[in-house]
Amino acid sequence: MPDILTVGHTGAAVTTVTDANTAEAMKSGSLPVFATPSMCALMEEAACAAVNSHLAEGSGTVGVSLNITHDRATALGDTVTATATLTAVEGRKLTFSVEAKDSKGVIGQGSHQRFIVNNEKFMAKVAK
Repeated sequence: MPDILTVGHTGAAVTTVTDANTAEAMKSGSLPVFATPSMCALMEEAACAAVNSHLAEGSGTVGVSLNITHDRATALGDTVTATATLTAVEGRKLTFSVEAKDSKGVIGQGSHQRFIVNNEKFMAKVAK
């Protein structure tokens, strides 16, 4: 049986900056540094990690909003860790504080919202 979602649940996600997740490779810029879209995805992964084990069977979450800043570049080979903390639960709407750090400190931060969905019903709507 899953726990009830409460403010304070946290999750993390980690990646190493490689050629595949640079701004140059993702076409979000022309330089070989950690891409903003990669940081966004890592923050969403951390938010999922914060709540997935607390959801009812057959439920998941979908991201609906991400408001972040990307404050500093991260070089190839460095490790980036994103953390997400659940800050509000309003029915099916979940709000997170998100942050990403590399070996030198904070590289980005902001807020993220996700909605709890029934996976089967959600995918049935997508298929229509």
